[in-house]
Amino acid sequence: MKVFLTINGRLHYLWRAVDQEGEVLDTLVQSRRDKKAAKKFFRKLLKGLRYVPGVIITDKLRSYSAARAEVMPSVEHIQQKYQNNRAENSHQPTRLRERVMKRYKSEGHAQRFLSSFGIITSHFRPRRHLCTAGIYRQMMKHRFAAWGSGGWALRTLPESDRK
Repeated sequence: MKVFLTINGRLHYLWRAVDQEGEVLDTLVQSRRDKKAAKKFFRKLLKGLRYVPGVIITDKLRSYSAARAEVMPSVEHIQQKYQNNRAENSHQPTRLRERVMKRYKSEGHAQRFLSSFGIITSHFRPRRHLCTAGIYRQMMKHRFAAWGSGGWALRTLPESDRK
């Protein structure tokens, strides 16, 4: 759920929420990783989601448990080894972009870039292994058309492409 970033010689943490499909839901760059930071992340996530998740899976950082107990007391919390691999794997494209960009210049720069990068990456990387070549081509054609029109929100995608 989090990654360490060095920005101007200071350590920052990239908090990321990923759904069961591997789609990035939200990101937050912060300079701390305590209970207060976890509460801020959970509140930001819930504000953007419009629903309360049934289960959250995190690594074993104790800040998550304390923050979840206050922000989402009814949500089940799982902290087992290997359960958060989906979130950990979602960091790989971020690391590649960071290397290409030759690091982030500031905390604000990282937050602005990563907030949009996760959504855009999910938009143009459908789960290819779940569809045939023809369906994949059609899906990508619709996604590029929606992106080109400037209104790439879910309302512009075909019904078969919404999930």
